[in-house]
Amino acid sequence: MDDRKKDQSIQSHANFDGDSATGDRTQIRQDQQNQQPPQIDPSLADAQAVAASLGVDPNTGLSQAEAERRLAQYGPNELASAPPVPKWKKFLAQFKDPLVYLLLAATGISLIAWFIEKANAAPGAEGGEILPFDAIVIVLILIVNAVLGYIQESKAEEAVEALSQMTAPQTNVLRDGKIARINTVDVVPGDMVVLGEGDSIPADGRLLAAASLRVAEASLTGESVPVGKNVDTLAEAKALGDRANMVFNGTSVTQGTGRAIVTSTGMRTQVGKIADLLQATDDDDSPLQKEMNYVSKILGIAVCIIAAVVLVALALTEGFNDIHDVIDSLLLSVSLAVAAVPEGLAAILTVVLALGVRRMAEHHAIVKKLHSVETLGSASVICSDKTGTLTRNEMTVERVVTPSGEVQLTGTGYAPEGRMIAIPDAALSGSAASAAQVEAVATLAVGSLANDGELRENTGAGDGSAASDITWEAVGDPTEVSLIVAARKVKADRKYANYTRVGEIPFTSDRKRMAVVAQDNADAGRLTVFAKGAPDVLLGYCSRIAVNGAVRPMTQGDRQQILAAVERLSAEAYRTLGQAYRPLGTASLAAVPGVRINAAGHVADIADQSDVLESDLIWVGMVGIIDPPRTEVRDSVAEAHRAGIRTVMITGDHPLTAARIASDLGIIETDGDGSSVGSADLSSKVLTGVQLDELPDEQAFDKATREISVYARVAPEHKLKIVESLQRQGNIVAMTGDGVNDAPAVKTADIGVAMGITGTEVTKQSAKMILADDNFSTIVEAVREGRGIFDNIRKFLRYLLSSNVGEVFTVFGGVMLAGFLGITQPGSQGVTVPLLATQLLWINLLTDAAPALAMGVDPSTDDVMARKPRKLTDRVIDGQMWGDIIFIGIIMAAVTLIGMDMHLAGGLFTDRSVDAIGHDAQMTEVRTMGFTILVFAQMLNALCSRSHDQSVFVGLFANKWLWGAIALSTLLQLAVVYVPFLNTAFGTVPLSAGAWVECLGLAMIVLVASELRKCVLRAMHRR
Repeated sequence: MDDRKKDQSIQSHANFDGDSATGDRTQIRQDQQNQQPPQIDPSLADAQAVAASLGVDPNTGLSQAEAERRLAQYGPNELASAPPVPKWKKFLAQFKDPLVYLLLAATGISLIAWFIEKANAAPGAEGGEILPFDAIVIVLILIVNAVLGYIQESKAEEAVEALSQMTAPQTNVLRDGKIARINTVDVVPGDMVVLGEGDSIPADGRLLAAASLRVAEASLTGESVPVGKNVDTLAEAKALGDRANMVFNGTSVTQGTGRAIVTSTGMRTQVGKIADLLQATDDDDSPLQKEMNYVSKILGIAVCIIAAVVLVALALTEGFNDIHDVIDSLLLSVSLAVAAVPEGLAAILTVVLALGVRRMAEHHAIVKKLHSVETLGSASVICSDKTGTLTRNEMTVERVVTPSGEVQLTGTGYAPEGRMIAIPDAALSGSAASAAQVEAVATLAVGSLANDGELRENTGAGDGSAASDITWEAVGDPTEVSLIVAARKVKADRKYANYTRVGEIPFTSDRKRMAVVAQDNADAGRLTVFAKGAPDVLLGYCSRIAVNGAVRPMTQGDRQQILAAVERLSAEAYRTLGQAYRPLGTASLAAVPGVRINAAGHVADIADQSDVLESDLIWVGMVGIIDPPRTEVRDSVAEAHRAGIRTVMITGDHPLTAARIASDLGIIETDGDGSSVGSADLSSKVLTGVQLDELPDEQAFDKATREISVYARVAPEHKLKIVESLQRQGNIVAMTGDGVNDAPAVKTADIGVAMGITGTEVTKQSAKMILADDNFSTIVEAVREGRGIFDNIRKFLRYLLSSNVGEVFTVFGGVMLAGFLGITQPGSQGVTVPLLATQLLWINLLTDAAPALAMGVDPSTDDVMARKPRKLTDRVIDGQMWGDIIFIGIIMAAVTLIGMDMHLAGGLFTDRSVDAIGHDAQMTEVRTMGFTILVFAQMLNALCSRSHDQSVFVGLFANKWLWGAIALSTLLQLAVVYVPFLNTAFGTVPLSAGAWVECLGLAMIVLVASELRKCVLRAMHRR
């Protein structure tokens, strides 16, 4: 076959799989995108036929040259990702904020007014300001805010990137007839992958050889127990988890060996298909972003209405006589806009959220987007995967059932720490309990001998003397390792320390058992068969039973009792394994009756002689194994429940297992007497994927998700539907996950939470927050932090907006009542604003900024986890807060205008002493007075704004940063009043000591009025 025909043959059969990938990923090479969809499912085809169709000899594999050709043709074996967003786009994205749009509008008006003034300046006249300083200041503030947001988001992205920078995975493949170790990204369709215990499977493939091969597919299917694999061709198409002759990218080998021919790489693997599901989901604004959009909309409407009212009133009363009147009106609009919009809000909000991100990072939670910090605090439902998230993903022996009774083992995980205790409900006499414990030790000893697993002890960074320096690693099937751990807990491994394995009859999915032959070096090398397997299967090979140190024939009653115990443990979600043994009474296998000898005079492979060696076994006992819940998670679930947050378990595991774990963690409510839910109640407590599919419509689906909190045997699309259903009901949903099967739901949720250690790259890319320690309790801590941040956001919003409303009312009242207050003289024309736009900018950007930032780290005034989560319909600025804002704003404006009136020749409080200095000089001093009164009123307002109804004197000095900010603002105000060049820039003059007393006295009225209002509110609440 020439090269051209070979290319065509390979292309027609490459990426052999039963389903075509969906979606169009921008990072996939064009040649990969143009692959024709496969016509045959490789699980339904003979392995040799699959190899032939892919143009590869299973005995030699691909040549290096051919592999390089295919790598160039089909691209690297990696998941496609969205193209990176250019830095300039990330920076410009910081300006996509309604508050920014309002400020840009004010900037535009200011520029127009400046251009008109310059264009209409008389020849030789100065023509107003040299530069549009108001516009320049606003733009500079916007740039500073954008830089802050860009830097913080970049830091978060760097932290996430650091998590993903792990050792580049490698894979053993057959190339040119030799086994070579290559980078996983270089695996191509047609490669022969050589698999062994502990290997990660690099791509989807059809098995050509398998010896006791078991694969952990929890990351793909959610099944916590490793799945047995074989090479048999399937008779019909089956679900992903039941394709026993296929291996899949992202899973790992826990036992045995095998060889597979790669049928799919990169985005055409099953992992790639799930990654493609993410393309159907779009990022949405967080609740805080939506609320800020609403606030901005309200502020914009308010500014427009007030400006329109003022301009119409001026037009009706005075009219626009020349271009200067138009300029004055435009500048009035700018003043109103500047007064209404808290210019520092965007920057302050960014900094407060960034500080929250930093605090969360210290607690092992990395937040990718700033606004996601607050969202988690608003979560009303946390949907979590079971395996590895709520549980340890470490199979643990908890029960040992023997002929004399039952015992329990303490301790969880792979650390061999724990002890044997009696079952509280077991009514055993002293002798029976003692016998049960002896038999339990023997049972665990048999299980540790009939075992291919390994428990490794790793020493950390310390000297190994401390327990915290030691970690334990399971190598092989977690179920087998759990038996080794249990045996070491009770020192059962010492019971048969003198035994050496001489042969094995491996476990297969058909046999459902395994056996080893071991020789006792302390007893002249005599041989014993040790076996373990499914209890109902193993019982069929047992004719005797060991009871209280003696061996006797097994009766039918014994069998019924054992099978009843199996059923009971299974109902409690335990995986059961029986143990048995048989002394062969000889040191030579050839001397065992029935053992076959081959032509060479040697014992034939014992794997083919199970009928002889696994007969007449002695039943010793069985164990109950479970993937236990994390010890800290139950408290976390309880804390979430106290905070009004519902925890939902969504798993691909068995319903019984899911119900048991959910009951242990408190996700499923216990009965009234405190007993946990039994298997008989599963139908009402757990829903499976099949049951979800049977629901007739969306309304029934929503009803189910409203009532049920545990879902088992679900597919990725079920998880997505559950999250969407909960969102339709008005919930703010957080979704945790680690495997690729969680990724679509993680991205769709209001906040997706991925595991940093065990999480796949697909899930990490989809999530908005990553748990660096994989600890569910970190989520609850993040909820607490998020709620505290939200409270502080409300505090500084109350402060900033009430201050801004005070400024608006001051400008509005000063213009509308200018003649009454003496701001304008009788007969004068044009508009005289009570405060200059630069003075308002100074207040909003500098004087107000420091207290607002300090309020962003204000300590909580109550237990944030003792209240229900806020609803989607709840406003950040609700009716109560608007009442606070308007009330304080009116008081501020009133005291400011009164203070100004006191230093004017006309008005309510006439000061004739200022007549001699002229009206313009009067206005400069009056503006300085109003400017200063407003600043001090707002500083006192900062203290009042820490609570809606709590007295300012409660925890008055709890926030030292706030007092420091007030001191800083005071110094800044002194500077703007007394520093000469600032006097010129801001239109101020130095004040006398008496004037300072007036300013402070009038500002104190704001605090007094606030305290009186709070007293009334508290009295109303007590009724």
